[in-house]
Amino acid sequence: MSGRSSLVARLFWTTIIGGALAFGFGLPALAATGLVLLYIVLHRLDRPRRFRRAARRLARVHAETLALRRHQECFEDAYGNWIDDGWLRERDYFAERTILPHLDARGFADLADTRWAVVLDIIDDVALSVDLPDDAEVPDDGIAYERFCAEALREAGWSARPTKASGDQGADVVAERAGIRLVLQCKRYTKPVGNAAVQEAAAAARYWQADMAAVVSNAGFTPAARKLSGATGVLLLHHDALRSLSPGRKARRVNAAPA
Repeated sequence: MSGRSSLVARLFWTTIIGGALAFGFGLPALAATGLVLLYIVLHRLDRPRRFRRAARRLARVHAETLALRRHQECFEDAYGNWIDDGWLRERDYFAERTILPHLDARGFADLADTRWAVVLDIIDDVALSVDLPDDAEVPDDGIAYERFCAEALREAGWSARPTKASGDQGADVVAERAGIRLVLQCKRYTKPVGNAAVQEAAAAARYWQADMAAVVSNAGFTPAARKLSGATGVLLLHHDALRSLSPGRKARRVNAAPA
């Protein structure tokens, strides 16, 4: 039943029942019926506001993650163009997989169809409302960036060390905590990281017999990298996430990367 049909049905049956009660109880029942009808109409008129509030409330639950993903997926290319294609895909994915089911469950499916742009604007606003750490303090040099990532892991309680420049077999940092071994590929880039880094991290995990593997970057990740991440179990992380990274409760050996 559509929202409009539901409203008509509620008004109709309230009027019928209220009218019947008015025959027995007189003016008090008639006045109560009028108040109920007024409440139904006002509640209906308030739906757009409640729709926006429901969408914003859920987006705020994931505000930090959204802000981080927006930061990762937007960059300036070599020609000075602002590239936000990755963020637009991420925003749409979040809206479709997280916001939409919530709105449907709250009875706002009809509004979600007609006010989809409002939902996307809310997600943008929430992502922009979070102040992220300044990347100016992050080293530009690749070796220094590896040390920076190792130090971030140590702040999270890991025993971490950068590997040697040669013979690392794809691991820039090796860390251990609570019996779990983690290997990192560290990429200080100005554009999204591709799936080659994921393949290297998966290979490093096999070589080091690691339970967890991750590619860490200040930039975002390409769709191909995200797809391969899902197939191999390699995590894709922003370096800010390292300071709160903990071993998984059910850590498993990283899968081999598909040929």
